[in-house]
Amino acid sequence: MPPMRHQIPQKPKDFGRTIRRIVTYLFRQKWLMLTAILLVLVSSGATIFGTYMLRPLINRGIVPLIGTEPTLADLRPLILMIGLVAAVYLCGALANFAYNRIMVTISNHILKAVRMDLFGRLQELPIHYFDVHTHGELMSRFTNDVDTLRNAINTGFVQFISSSVSVAGTFVMMLVLSPLLTLLVMAMVAVILLILSQIGKRSRRQFRLRQAALGRVNGFMEEHVVGQKVVKVFRHERATKAEFDALNEELREVATAANAYGMMMMPLVGNLSYINYAVVASAGATLCIFGQLDIGTVGAFLQYSRSFFQPITQVSQEFNTILSALAGAERIFEVIDTEPERDEGTVTLVHTTTGADGQLQECAHRTGRWAWKQPQPDGSARYVPVRGHVVLDKVDFAYEPDHPVLRQVSLYAKPGQKIAFVGSTGAGKTTITNLLNRFYEVPAGKIFYDGIDITAIRKDDLRRSLAMVLQDTHLFTGTVRENIRYGRLDATDEEIVEAAKLANAHPFIEHLPHGYDTLLTDDGANLSQGQRQLLSIARAAVANPPVLILDEATSSVDTRTEALIEQGMDSLMAGRTTFVIAHRLSTVRNANAILVLEHGEIIERGDHDDLIRQKGRYYQLYTGQFELD
Repeated sequence: MPPMRHQIPQKPKDFGRTIRRIVTYLFRQKWLMLTAILLVLVSSGATIFGTYMLRPLINRGIVPLIGTEPTLADLRPLILMIGLVAAVYLCGALANFAYNRIMVTISNHILKAVRMDLFGRLQELPIHYFDVHTHGELMSRFTNDVDTLRNAINTGFVQFISSSVSVAGTFVMMLVLSPLLTLLVMAMVAVILLILSQIGKRSRRQFRLRQAALGRVNGFMEEHVVGQKVVKVFRHERATKAEFDALNEELREVATAANAYGMMMMPLVGNLSYINYAVVASAGATLCIFGQLDIGTVGAFLQYSRSFFQPITQVSQEFNTILSALAGAERIFEVIDTEPERDEGTVTLVHTTTGADGQLQECAHRTGRWAWKQPQPDGSARYVPVRGHVVLDKVDFAYEPDHPVLRQVSLYAKPGQKIAFVGSTGAGKTTITNLLNRFYEVPAGKIFYDGIDITAIRKDDLRRSLAMVLQDTHLFTGTVRENIRYGRLDATDEEIVEAAKLANAHPFIEHLPHGYDTLLTDDGANLSQGQRQLLSIARAAVANPPVLILDEATSSVDTRTEALIEQGMDSLMAGRTTFVIAHRLSTVRNANAILVLEHGEIIERGDHDDLIRQKGRYYQLYTGQFELD
């Protein structure tokens, strides 16, 4: 298999494009978004109008009463204006509550869509992608990156809309009240924006580095929690802690740098806004003294100046969240935008029956007879019976350039034959089976399946015609019945039991607490390795494919269990082309052909008796003169 690599963080990508991608998700809920925007306009408009009401409230309701002893009738205009202002602010508060609630709904819809797109793309990516990305690193996209995106949508996006409307409305009202004081405010805004842009340039890279470092830490933890037994067996606790400490220190450094830039935003903007408030108050007071402005206008303008800087302060407060979300979203979109596994095949696998004219006919129900459906230029279809005839013709392959794994490999498997691959680790045995499944594409040479180039066969149909039993079994959270049914989702309960009997798994399943309804968790941790392997074989049996691939299928079981499995496998392999990879040579003695591979080349071929007579590498392996590593 190709080596695992840690991804090195690249320079920041186009943040503008990332924001546009997020907006496209937002507007998938366009009616809710339009409602939210309308409520934002109401909320912000209420704040702006309520602030403007300070001018008449001061000039008409308060100033005339200064130095007098007002009666209740004199206070009536002031009371009415206070009530009006309170009603306006109450409407704004209700609108603010409503659009925040709507944004919670929108954000959950968006995150659902993002997770679906991300998970869907992972299902479409080639196996090679998972060879070079750790499981923990990919899981980090679903956890840390999606969580940061959630925070940004729930707070940052709402704040951005509200702030944009507030700033625009407040700016207009300031111009109406006093263009001169507005000029002073804008001068300070220019200074703040210049400072923020300089800090932003430096912080974006740090936040992206932080998300990447967090992904590596998660990947390391995931690998070593799963492999904790291996760590303890080889006494690598200290080395593992040291390696984690290095990754953790890297995360601390980049997180500190990222947060340092983010945390300085709010106090910086807040203090500059106070300076601006003092300057505007002084200038407004001077204009009042010289009769250029009235007290109500100055009071309203001062409130507007505070309102003008408040959104900037709030955005700077959310700067950490926004940058983390953009960095996380960028990492998510990198996966979503990754080129999916290509499939240009047109040949499909169909059920067939024999018509009255003796020709194969396609049918919808399962008949046990398969055929390849080849579209013809005239629009008709040609049906080729699936027999399991496999040919490799001068196949070359390398996971990495200049490191060939297979060299000019040619072999054939006639229908119903059992072909065994023997050789040292890294000789290329598993690679051949990976190529049969088209987990990787063949760069040179050809593979034919029943005379059809496998690149012409649609991948789903190709893989449906093959069943694999791997050395490393994987069971999903669910019942025993559901795990066996994973081989064929439309299998009946009776077919599941028959498959279990064929794999000799039925006896131990019956002794489980709830039989076939026993719940398996944590990859079947409550079963022995041999029992897990038996379930894996039952899963392949229920699929009932024309071709079987057994990759060290009995390597993890004891001799007695191996004998039980072989009994079931003999029945399962009857009439099917089977490829077997085995270290125990006793399991391949009855193979029709045994191929010995070394360094990606077939150095010997023949049945057991032929190879023993040749007294070559197979003879040495079988007699113990040479051991497989």
